[in-house]
Amino acid sequence: MPRASAADAAMTAERILRSALTRFSEHGFAGTSVDDVAADAAVTRGAVYHHYRSKTGLFLAVVSRMQQDVAHAVVAAVRDPDPVAALRAGSHAFLDAITEAGRARVLLIDGPAALGWSAWRRADAEASAVHLREALVDVGVPTDAVDATTALLSGAMNEAALWLVESGADATSRRSVHDALDGMLVAVAASSHRT
Repeated sequence: MPRASAADAAMTAERILRSALTRFSEHGFAGTSVDDVAADAAVTRGAVYHHYRSKTGLFLAVVSRMQQDVAHAVVAAVRDPDPVAALRAGSHAFLDAITEAGRARVLLIDGPAALGWSAWRRADAEASAVHLREALVDVGVPTDAVDATTALLSGAMNEAALWLVESGADATSRRSVHDALDGMLVAVAASSHRT
């Protein structure tokens, strides 16, 4: 019986999380209440608090899930053993993944505001930024420049994602962002080989 209870609890927590993913993506942190999430998940408000402790705890779980999804997209896109091709593929996959399913709103707008800058940066550093840093090391960015280059490229891609979402993410805007990103990545790779 305890095994079934644990399984039921896990299913309930997942149902709550899926409801919260949808709510936070569509209505943002401020526009979503625990009651909304509970109603969508067909659970009590107490069940939400039992599994996630607070609205912020629930939001942090949503951020974590979305960051995992983006990181998985990045890893899945990297198939070429060439380090420059891998950096480019992963970076383009990041940009595409973060601009889907309301992720930019949750991860780039509400995330820093709701969690605080330090907590948001820590969560980001443990997700896609890890893969970006590894890719930069692989293309030969000098050790003393890796952290700064990671921060610069990460910031540029986050800003590009926000611009893309705000512009409506039409095909022309998307192509423009990907072309600009590609130019930056080629420059980074080329400059790493000159040092």
